[in-house]
Amino acid sequence: MSHDLSLAQSRAFQLSRDLMVPVTVFAVDSEYGVLPSDEIDADDGLKVIHEFHP
Repeated sequence: MSHDLSLAQSRAFQLSRDLMVPVTVFAVDSEYGVLPSDEIDADDGLKVIHEFHP
């Protein structure tokens, strides 16, 4: 988790390119996280910021 959105987006972009899978940047409270898109469920309560595609 990161408090810096630009850092989270940068890591998500690189992760998407390395893994060759869609990756999502999400927010929880005042922190940002990155996960492969297929690991995010609609009922997780995450606010999706952006999805990167390879």
